[in-house]
Amino acid sequence: MTELAHFGGATLVVAVQLVVVVAGGLLLLGVMRKTRSRLEGRVGPPVRQPLLDVVKLMSKQRVRPSSASQVFVAGPVVLVATALFVAGTGPLVTSDPPLSKSTDFFAVVFILLLGSVALALAALDTGTPFAGMGASRAMTIGALTEPALLVAVLALSVPAHTSNLPALVREGLSDPQVIASPGRILALCAFVVVIIAETGRLPVDNPSTHLELTMIHEAMVLEYSGPDLALVTVGESTRLALLLGLLVNLFVPWGIASGRGAVELAFGSAALAAKVGAAAIAIATFEVFTAKLRLFRLPELLAGAFVLGLLGVVTALVVR
Repeated sequence: MTELAHFGGATLVVAVQLVVVVAGGLLLLGVMRKTRSRLEGRVGPPVRQPLLDVVKLMSKQRVRPSSASQVFVAGPVVLVATALFVAGTGPLVTSDPPLSKSTDFFAVVFILLLGSVALALAALDTGTPFAGMGASRAMTIGALTEPALLVAVLALSVPAHTSNLPALVREGLSDPQVIASPGRILALCAFVVVIIAETGRLPVDNPSTHLELTMIHEAMVLEYSGPDLALVTVGESTRLALLLGLLVNLFVPWGIASGRGAVELAFGSAALAAKVGAAAIAIATFEVFTAKLRLFRLPELLAGAFVLGLLGVVTALVVR
């Protein structure tokens, strides 16, 4: 009976986190678009519009390039699968998710990177110039952001003597002074820059651009349509909600559930939605007052994130 109850609690956690992250990710895009529209003096689309767009795309006909292989087909599937796996096992709604002892931060980084690489390979598989250009730019940015993200993770792991994600969240809950430490604050700054770069937000990329020569992410998905494009949209929105969820739980962990009960998960879901929504509104507000950087200026920004993460590591080693 104990094993059955444990399995039922783990299944409930996975189900709740997947629903919250997948549906919440699409609504999160709507919130960010609505925020930008209001600040720019426009009415803007309703918050539920991305969800309606995905439903509409699922009913459309699938059109694929004649020169594309199964790599093109597998790209969106791998992107969604990697995001869903991390969303189901990460400390988002509760600090005691399934596989909590095996949820290593470094492993999470590489699993998400697998989805990015799969989408870039799918874009190259089309053989079109704009898709190849977008894939090349995306991998260049990825090669610059991954070291910054890894040193930021290291800055969080050194004081806690572990890179286990639930353990890092629980440490912040049990000892709030750790969150205000210089090392973790520097890691926070580096993590924010990495999230902006990984999710294609301003000033790294403009998610609403239609100018071919400036597109990065949008250039990679130009050839997708129908259900394939719906999968790409779900995958990208899930990654956005997932990364913001990890960010707020690592640096503002209050409100996350400590168990797997239904009531605890309900309160944890509400707390996660409030914190991630506030972070998304802050990012959308920042985007209104900033412009996209030129491509050759991006290494300077991402190198700055790497330096911040490295300073966080040094600070964590010195200040104990």
